[in-house]
Amino acid sequence: MCRHITIKRRHKTSPMDLILTHATVATMQGGTGLIPQGAVVIENGRIAWVGPRAELPRHDLPRRDLGGRLVTPALIDCHTHLVHAGNRAREFAMRLEGASYAEIARAGGGIVATVAATRAADEAALLAESLPRLDAMLAFGVGTVEIKSGYGLDLETELRMLRVARRLAEQRRVTVRTSFLGAHAVPPEYRARADAYIDEVAIPALHAAADEGLADAVDAFCEGIAFAPTQVARLFAAARARGLPVKLHAEQLSNLGGAALAAAHGALSADHLEYLDEAGAEAMAAAGTVAVILPGAYYSLRETQAPPIDLLRRHGVPMAVATDCNPGSSPMTSLPLAMNMACTLFRLTPDEALTGATANAARALGLTDRGRIAPGMRADLALWEAAHPAELAASIGAARLHGRIVGGRDDA
Repeated sequence: MCRHITIKRRHKTSPMDLILTHATVATMQGGTGLIPQGAVVIENGRIAWVGPRAELPRHDLPRRDLGGRLVTPALIDCHTHLVHAGNRAREFAMRLEGASYAEIARAGGGIVATVAATRAADEAALLAESLPRLDAMLAFGVGTVEIKSGYGLDLETELRMLRVARRLAEQRRVTVRTSFLGAHAVPPEYRARADAYIDEVAIPALHAAADEGLADAVDAFCEGIAFAPTQVARLFAAARARGLPVKLHAEQLSNLGGAALAAAHGALSADHLEYLDEAGAEAMAAAGTVAVILPGAYYSLRETQAPPIDLLRRHGVPMAVATDCNPGSSPMTSLPLAMNMACTLFRLTPDEALTGATANAARALGLTDRGRIAPGMRADLALWEAAHPAELAASIGAARLHGRIVGGRDDA
């Protein structure tokens, strides 16, 4: 099991200047970019230098000997539904009895069940429920996390979820990126009126979130049990008019052409992708859209069609890996476990999995200042009780964290 570390509240006023020595450094430059006897210089919250310890420039900064421990960029969980109320443990039993995800959703379970619980929770309750999930993620080396709305499906609750996501970043040493996911499901009061829901609720809520500065991106679920491509396109047009990038839950249960739609709108990412076809992969490659692989949902739903990893490789589509932390299909907070599952279930290599949780995850969030250890990058680092990067994916979620450095501040 991962050694639990205490995640300190924000109380320091300035970043550290520090030299990490006797480290095994995975820079994530050209693969893992491994430096076996490495050193990292941190100044003013940024990486000032990284390289072989023998070439370390002269510095009069404090030094920390890591005893050969592995240093990676702090992990980036680029797809989560972390803020919500309640749980859906009963659905786990229903799936074991043979019910499909779509059948559970049509029977009033799934997303709409969490909507009822989340609508009933005030901001304080949502914050209290979400903090332990966030702490669990941070204890597995995460320094940046994306958090979606989508369990309100009305203007008031969608904004409440996004406000809680922002508050989480104030209470823990972590970067939070928010995604407005108002088009996650059709709520009961709009049953069979998905077009009206998009026009009357989702788009007005998007504008309200943008007005308050609560959304960093806009997401949607393009699927037969959710929203059609034409409906998603209207939402994306509204997002782009507000200067917000888009991303999409696409091709999870069927192929509606969601990946190509996302690419046509310059999406940061298209996520899930079990039913992706070659046309979708080609469109993503041309647009630079990242494929976010979510093995937790695949595993939990006992799906049999895996994302076409070889197709993504062939077209040069960058692949990220995330937990998809949510109460129904992926109640998981360990990104190293998601990395292991991506390898064992989908045959990613350990290098691909780590790249997917660092450099490519940063790209999936539109972040250019993290995910790699290089001069000028933000000093977000994870220090591991490991000697080689492959140990993180091989450990079946039990990678042991020694400590985190986030924005140059040491949590160890």
